[in-house]
Amino acid sequence: MASLADVVAAARGGDRAAFDEVVRRTYADTYTLAHRLTGNEDDARDVVQEAYLRAYRGLRRFRGEARFTTWLYRITANCCTTLTARRARQRHEPLGEDEPVADPRLDHDPEWRVSAGEEREAVARALAGLPLRLRQVIVLRDIYDLPHAAIAGQLGITEAAAKVRLHRARRRLREDFDRMAGGPPGEHRGDDRDGGVAGGDRRADALAS
Repeated sequence: MASLADVVAAARGGDRAAFDEVVRRTYADTYTLAHRLTGNEDDARDVVQEAYLRAYRGLRRFRGEARFTTWLYRITANCCTTLTARRARQRHEPLGEDEPVADPRLDHDPEWRVSAGEEREAVARALAGLPLRLRQVIVLRDIYDLPHAAIAGQLGITEAAAKVRLHRARRRLREDFDRMAGGPPGEHRGDDRDGGVAGGDRRADALAS
């Protein structure tokens, strides 16, 4: 079987069947990312459709300096941001920092390394409750294990800003999880600058890659 890189190269040369194969091989991961970022199945499908359309139109500009999947994830994240902004304008009101979003059902994802049961559901609710700009960085870093530089590139921000957002996202997620789990806020202290959600608590550490 040809490698993904070979299939992408064929698609760049104008082979439509090759692009269809690219979609087939990458769809599951692309949809999972879109679903995590939007927290909504319908929105995730819209994002994926738009992402592949943009990828197809821009495929000739893909030079292979990064992995194709990284390039596709960036397009997907951008499409998610565009969709969210458009929905906010349609409602004639901004997307509030604390506005709840639908449960992204991370318990259906085998890559989500959190034990089953109430703890798992609490973490999923806490993640879903994060503002999009914070949810994006923690998904891309702590689940997809992308480096800060790649996250900054995908979100169109500086690397320093990506680190700041990640720190805030981890702190907010830890506080929200503690509140949902019935524990006092800030119970798990520690340095989370590079090592994920800090502290000895197994439930919180499961977020870090």
